[in-house]
Amino acid sequence: MTGPIVAFLEGEGVDGRGRTIFDVLGMDDAGLELSHDFIQWLFPLPEPSSAVPDAPVLTPADVEAIRDSIPAQCVLAAATDRMEAFYRATHAWLQAHDHNHLRITRIIRSLRLLRGDGEADAFRDAILSFVEATRAPVSARSRGYWATA
Repeated sequence: MTGPIVAFLEGEGVDGRGRTIFDVLGMDDAGLELSHDFIQWLFPLPEPSSAVPDAPVLTPADVEAIRDSIPAQCVLAAATDRMEAFYRATHAWLQAHDHNHLRITRIIRSLRLLRGDGEADAFRDAILSFVEATRAPVSARSRGYWATA
């Protein structure tokens, strides 16, 4: 049996605030920056979120269902593209410490679990390339988390 995260990622359910995947993917950059409860639904993990305690937690059945679901895989690809575009368009996160650094770690970990190493590594490499190209002072600690996520 799978939980509500599978339905959400397949476009058939809503998140904790009643938003569909299409609502979340359609948020503008300001909305993504100001909202702190969508990332746990876009990129779920098998452990509870300390930032959003009522966010879904992946079960082994959820992981298997998402890996096997063409709609969920398409949504995860679109979510990855959207977040990469967000990070390229916004620069407030390009500092030593920022809450987006935790989001980036979550995205990499979730992609590794749900889509595979290639997709996780590609996102991580795109983020690191952008940090290097802009010479942003992102902490070695954050970059280290991304490298090992």
